[in-house]
Order: sequence, then C-alpha cells, then structure tokens
Amino acid sequence: MDATALLTPDRLWSAQEVLARPSPVPPVAGICGWHFRSAPHPELQAGRLLYVGIAPRHMTNRTSTQNLRTRVRYHYRGNAAGSTLRFSLGCLLGLELRRVGSGERLTFGKAGEATLSEWMADNAGVCWIEHEEPWILKSSFIPQCDLPLNLDQNDHNTFCDRLKQLRAQARDRARELPVTE
Repeated sequence: MDATALLTPDRLWSAQEVLARPSPVPPVAGICGWHFRSAPHPELQAGRLLYVGIAPRHMTNRTSTQNLRTRVRYHYRGNAAGSTLRFSLGCLLGLELRRVGSGERLTFGKAGEATLSEWMADNAGVCWIEHEEPWILKSSFIPQCDLPLNLDQNDHNTFCDRLKQLRAQARDRARELPVTE
C-alpha cells in the first residue's frame, strides 16, 4: 500500500464537515488517518498523522457492521468506551476516566466527553482510503509508519509503552472511583 495518501493527504476533513448531513465520508469499508493540529501530549509532534483506524474491524469468525462513515463520525462525537482513539486522546489530555452506567463501561463522563469532542473539533482532521479489506492495509501500514496512538501491531513505536501506561493508570483510577451517570 502506498502510505502517501494517509501520510500527506490532499485534504483533511473537519468534525463539522464529517458530522454534516450529507456526510462526505462514504459508507464503505476502508482505513482512516487522523492528523492533529495540536499534539495531545508534549512528547508527540503536532501537524501530522498520529493514528489510523479501520472499518469494519475484522474478527476471527465475522466482520463488524461498521463502515468508514459510522466509525469516523463516532470518533468525533462518541465516547471512550466505543473508541480507542477517544480513550487514548482523553488519557493523553488528562481527562478523568470514570465508570458509568452499570459500572462496566469506562468513559470520560458527559463533561469530559464534551471537552474531548470540542478538542477534536478544534484539532483533528481525518482522511480515508476506501478498501474492502482494510485490516490488511492496516497490518502493512503500521510497521512502515510512526503512529504513536496505534497500539495494536505497533510494539516498534517508542511512544506505545507510555500510552499503554497512561491508559492503564486511568483504568485503575476509574475503578477506585464511584460510578457516575
């Protein structure tokens, strides 16, 4: 795969554009690249590709029903329980992770998720490539590139251990706190 289309895209799409109706993001399978104007952590560089995601996700015995449109929109406005990108960004930005609902799900709570959505609207831009088997592209793309926010298949990245540590600390703190709504 030619990484250029995600590393140096012709265009990045904003939250406002992606969340508009009709959305420019196609409802098809593919891989998306997330660039950030401001870095979510002092050890990361701004203005570059920091994360790639896929839709649908390939699982051992089935494929998820997600597509690029649903995943990209969810990353911009969802919560940490359903988006590893949001979970990582919130931890890097120092938002407080909490147990919500029955206590099994972890999010940044209503206020924290709103803060994260606002930060992403101000700082994140996304691009994508349509592909019927995006998990294959991602597997070949991650070893070629410096993607500090990707954890899966990315042990060669020097920031991954730091991110894993921050995420684990946030989970541990959340389990010590009372459940919120």
